Amino acid sequence: MSSKESSWKYADDIVVESPQIVAARAHAAEVGVESISPALGSQLAVIAAATDARSIVEIGTGLGVSALWMLKGAPEATITSIDTELEHQQIARAALLDAKVPANRIRLITGRAADVLPRLNENSYDLVLVDADPESVIEYVEHALRLVRRGGTVLVPHALWKDKVADPAQRGDTIGDFRTLANEFSASDAVLVALSPAGDGLLQVTKLAL
Repeated sequence: MSSKESSWKYADDIVVESPQIVAARAHAAEVGVESISPALGSQLAVIAAATDARSIVEIGTGLGVSALWMLKGAPEATITSIDTELEHQQIARAALLDAKVPANRIRLITGRAADVLPRLNENSYDLVLVDADPESVIEYVEHALRLVRRGGTVLVPHALWKDKVADPAQRGDTIGDFRTLANEFSASDAVLVALSPAGDGLLQVTKLAL
């Protein structure tokens, strides 16, 4: 194991996950849904807490791991989570309720994100997490930037895409899309951007202007 891999493993191993997150992660593994890493989850919680997030949109519910982490950092927030899998959302809802998240602060929308996102109010959310359909990541991030308020942040897990984005020899549409996002945002005066190596990478984009 390389020193880099050892550091990543250490970053995961020091995280203590709640019983609800542990259970949600296990359920996700059982049905073949990839969850964010513990290190990345804890980073989401810190960002949610630091921004005092009150309104969150999540593109890609999974089985609730990401939502549980964000609401751990922002326990007063309302979350709107979009996914095509109704059964997965029902499991996620049960996990959130078990974590004592009030039902009136959980809004799960079953449907295609491309159909749902245009109906959400622009400049209205503190955080938007984009973690679904990597082939549509650029489209979803464009929607996400429309949805967040000034000072709001868009979070994009898997931004290093299986450790391939940093390797110039690697090719592919998804790899290229993640590179495009990182490069274009880094050159923009309208946002602040940071790319963390936590998990499979986390691109963080904070909106500076409406």
